[in-house]
Amino acid sequence: MSQPCAGCNCGRATEVAATSPARAIRSFTSPADSNATEGIEPAVPLRSKKWFNDPSDLGMSALYTERYLNQGLTVPELQPKNKPIIGIAQTGSDLSPCNKYHTELAKRVRDGIIAAGGTPLEFPCHPIQETGKRPTASLDRNLSYLSLVEVLYGYPLDGVVLLTGCDKTTPALLMAAATVNIPAIAMNVGPMLNGYSGQKLIGSGGVVWESRARLAAGEITEAEFLHHVALSAPSAGHCNTIGTASTMNAMAEALGMALPGSASIPAVYRERGACAYATGLRIVDLVREDVKPSDIMTKPAFENAIACCAAIGGSTNAPIHLNAIAKHIGVELDCDDWERVGYHLPLLLNVQPAGEWLCEEYHRAGGLPAVIAELLEHNAFPHPDALTVSGKSIGDNCRGDFALDRRVIVPFDKPLMAEAGFLHLKGSLFDSGIMKTSVISKAFREQYLSNPDDPMAFEGPVAVFDGPEDYHHRIEHSPDIKPGTILIMRGAGPVGYPGAAEVVNMIPPGELIKKGIELPCIGDGRQSGTSGSPSILNASPEAATGGMLGYLQDGDIVRIDLNKRTADVLLSHEQIEARKEQKGDYHYPKSQTPWQEMYRNSVSELSEGMVIKSAVKYQRIAQTQGIPRANH
Repeated sequence: MSQPCAGCNCGRATEVAATSPARAIRSFTSPADSNATEGIEPAVPLRSKKWFNDPSDLGMSALYTERYLNQGLTVPELQPKNKPIIGIAQTGSDLSPCNKYHTELAKRVRDGIIAAGGTPLEFPCHPIQETGKRPTASLDRNLSYLSLVEVLYGYPLDGVVLLTGCDKTTPALLMAAATVNIPAIAMNVGPMLNGYSGQKLIGSGGVVWESRARLAAGEITEAEFLHHVALSAPSAGHCNTIGTASTMNAMAEALGMALPGSASIPAVYRERGACAYATGLRIVDLVREDVKPSDIMTKPAFENAIACCAAIGGSTNAPIHLNAIAKHIGVELDCDDWERVGYHLPLLLNVQPAGEWLCEEYHRAGGLPAVIAELLEHNAFPHPDALTVSGKSIGDNCRGDFALDRRVIVPFDKPLMAEAGFLHLKGSLFDSGIMKTSVISKAFREQYLSNPDDPMAFEGPVAVFDGPEDYHHRIEHSPDIKPGTILIMRGAGPVGYPGAAEVVNMIPPGELIKKGIELPCIGDGRQSGTSGSPSILNASPEAATGGMLGYLQDGDIVRIDLNKRTADVLLSHEQIEARKEQKGDYHYPKSQTPWQEMYRNSVSELSEGMVIKSAVKYQRIAQTQGIPRANH
């Protein structure tokens, strides 16, 4: 007997024996004799099985399962009720060179997940490259957050490994993990190796600001400028100074969301690959134990992070990002907490920009656990009992892990600076502004803070700039900019720029640089965490939303009093109101993309974390909202 093959148009018939016995089709994808073990029973049912193995809707389970099989996965990897599906949130790409090494590290994360009995599914995150994205990478922090929330909630994932690194990737991913609240663990790509110019250490970011000043003073050429800057980036990884990248990854570890000792491992060290494997192992256990971000990121955990930020001389971007993460996890945290918890703690880490060394030495000296151990030994660590993703308390993780190199991590009683946290300033100039005390240089202190009749205070006329373009156009040609002038950068905040750009750390005119004169900087934007400038930053409200910076004019006198924590413009209430009436609303550039417009219409002030205001009401949605509706 013969009949044409279904779907065949060759014109030939296939002989089929009428007596051929029926048999199961041989399949590696769905083996008929599969006896896949169910594995360790999790504390709560795995949400992924609502996609892949829902007895109440076998048709939909078949629909979801079949398409995930076409990449070579098998039914035993997806359907067993006790086998967790683990997402790997990949932030590395050609557009994100700081994080690109994650494309290699993710392989070891996968190995760990599989070894622990899980199934890994890797997916890309929206890129956020600090040195690539215009007008500023922080514009995209909230966009990356939103997209990751939709992935974590809307796809069959039981837990997630957050591959962090460059500045904004870490808060974006932690914010999303907080909102969705499925088990999560963070692992950063790690800092670059040390940069050198001859025998001199060259730190990323900091060399830019140093070389910019030398170029302005006529000490180097433009070609030499680029050469020196490039020397600071000798390998894969993020900044090798305690800029925002190293700060925020230390914050993830201090919060308890990363394995102890992981944040400081250089990207290309073999230990980083081993850490990736351990991270993959641990996320599977976190799912089985149902340990969620809300169990880790508590108010005590945030206070621990603040303490660590002070002790390592961390970036002024940390308050913005940690305040944002706290809002999304439902923890009350504000800039007053940063001063209350952190200001009186000492600077213990001798790493640029507040110190001498770079992150290779930091890691070899013991990393963040050695800093925490020093604080613990002197009862200066706020909450040793806070839980971490390791399954142990942060105190148990770090107690006794003292520094192996006292040049790099100094003893508590011999600090680099006795009080090294942030000051939170308020007054008629703004409601909230942050000043990093650990980078106040000897020259700045002598010029502005050492008047015996007015200690820790200064006042002077302002030179006001509407964005960096205005600054670069006028800084070398403004005769009124003299020693004692205070430089004001406005229009640089979340709405005004948009996105709050790192443009506040302005350098003086070249003639003043040659004389060794520094000028104070104040702005409603941010500055790079790699900068050693003691600027007053994150001024809120910003000029674009009605803040006083928008009404200043050249020559106004501003007074800063660090003892009183005040920042005031020396105008009467009547003068201020008349100025506001005269000037009207502050004008800023129009939006250039749909996202810029949506961002401006939704974003909060820097002091409030620069979050999407309507997003913070969505809390712990994996628990409060259940599984999303079926898609067919």
